[in-house]
Amino acid sequence: MAGKLTYQQSGVDTRRAAALVGDIGSHVRRTQQARKLWGAFGLFAACYDLSSYSEPVIMTGCDGWGTKLELLLERDMLETAGKDLVAMSVNDILTTGGDPLLFLDYIGIAALDEDKITRLIAGMADYLEACACILAGGETAEMPGIVPADVVELSGFCIGCAEKKDLIDPTTVSVGDVLVGYASDSIHANGWSLVRRVLKEFPGEVTDDELAAWLKPTRLYHDVTAGLKSAGVRPKAMAHITGGGLPENLERLFRGMGADLEIPRWEMPGAEKLFAHVDAADRFHTFNMGIGWVAIVAPDDVDAALAAGPGGVVIGNMVAQEGVRVKVAGE
Repeated sequence: MAGKLTYQQSGVDTRRAAALVGDIGSHVRRTQQARKLWGAFGLFAACYDLSSYSEPVIMTGCDGWGTKLELLLERDMLETAGKDLVAMSVNDILTTGGDPLLFLDYIGIAALDEDKITRLIAGMADYLEACACILAGGETAEMPGIVPADVVELSGFCIGCAEKKDLIDPTTVSVGDVLVGYASDSIHANGWSLVRRVLKEFPGEVTDDELAAWLKPTRLYHDVTAGLKSAGVRPKAMAHITGGGLPENLERLFRGMGADLEIPRWEMPGAEKLFAHVDAADRFHTFNMGIGWVAIVAPDDVDAALAAGPGGVVIGNMVAQEGVRVKVAGE
């Protein structure tokens, strides 16, 4: 009689998965310098002590990396994928005025690949260490027959906290306020379904160096928010420019008014090659157009806001006419 089947024979190795938790311990410890968990890493759930806050307000965010995944996997850019995952959730937490405290990841994979997973975690830890956010845990799911062998599913979840009095309040935005934009490092992690179609329909047009510039990780804007706090500037609102571009990400911040924006020409290598195949109006609703973060501040705070982080530039003002209108300087 044939031997009984094991979980490992079906494609899932729980012993190797348990060993991996220990292997990534050095990356986890890197994220626990400025902040510590309440209890040990590796338990069923992570705990964090909020007693240092007087009136704590919790905020949460989750995101993925979209179809940029395909190109990152093709080019073995796993660390970049980890950074993208962190930035997409942490940046959203930062828009509230909150501190990113805890980050959790979900990895779905056909079969355990210690090197691949460790490199993803290393990329996450690089960004988490930079913004003093703890890698608090996560889930690695082996799903043979469900997840294709050449694919990785990845999701990230962030928990932040702020004192109630320090929360950003977009209802304070008013006509005459100034929008300060901060440069993006690349296309970031949105708009890649359109980019991939351009690459497919016009092969060979974009150089390897240009594509490498497009694939740089999403910028983490903790330096900007920290700079604003240290300068004593409390923005009236902040926006992370993701899918929907400047118009859709800004319009959610205010009602009964709008903004007229003029942004610098995007100097990303190869940008004009991309735009040559993209509808002129749709590009503003698809890409960040070189501006990955926006702070809306009172006129008296503009100079301090510009100095809060690299790549700061005034891009417009709040006006009475509803809607967000964007144009590129010189066009």
